[in-house]
Amino acid sequence: MKSIFYALSLLVIGAAAFFSFQNVDKFKAQKSQREAAETETASLNGKIKTKSDELDAEQTKLTEANADKSTTTQNISQAQSAGKKLARDIAELNGKIEAQKTKMGELEKVREKINEILKGGGLNSIDEVPAKIAELKAEQAAKQKQLDELKNAIAVLEKNVASNQDEIGRLGERDSSRDSRIGKNAMQATVSAVNEDWGFVIISAGSTKGFTPQTKLLVKRNGRLIAKINPSSIEPSQTIAEIDKDTLAPGARIQPGDEVILAEPATN
Repeated sequence: MKSIFYALSLLVIGAAAFFSFQNVDKFKAQKSQREAAETETASLNGKIKTKSDELDAEQTKLTEANADKSTTTQNISQAQSAGKKLARDIAELNGKIEAQKTKMGELEKVREKINEILKGGGLNSIDEVPAKIAELKAEQAAKQKQLDELKNAIAVLEKNVASNQDEIGRLGERDSSRDSRIGKNAMQATVSAVNEDWGFVIISAGSTKGFTPQTKLLVKRNGRLIAKINPSSIEPSQTIAEIDKDTLAPGARIQPGDEVILAEPATN
């Protein structure tokens, strides 16, 4: 029995040793597999982290790209709106330009007609109209001045025609005293107006001062003789006298305010 027990024991021990050796090999194999799996897992985790980082970077780029896209879309929309407005403005300006061209064409036709009319009046173009108007106005003013002077002279002469007969009667009946005549010899008057075109002056004294058609008068200025004048029409308070141009001092002109005196003393 003991031999059988020993035999069984040896058998069991041998089997245990056999299985132990097998388990050790399996353990080593499993350990190697586990280490390889861990290494692969670590490598895979590294790759996953790298990919995750790359994904995060791509996600960031995508976010930025989306933001840029939104901004670009807004800019494009604004540019399109601005382009449409610019197109409308250009169309409106083109319309105005065409309208102005039409008006300019009409004005040019009017200008041509005006130039034709002006050529008939001795003008070459409308640009000469202002100068011509100024010339006509100056001529009108000069004519009006001459007309006013003539009207004044005619009015004076008309009055003189009516009073000449009475003046002749008064001259025939004049019988003044010597003292009065002496006073007349000292008489002085002044020139109140001059008409060089017609060659006469108006004196601020008349028949009441003893002037007659035969009275000879001198015009002086600052004691210097300017000319002799001859009464042609006499009123009580003024006299019209013709300028004796042969006696006019060289370069001299009679002016209002010049002194008028008797050329010859009055006699009894």
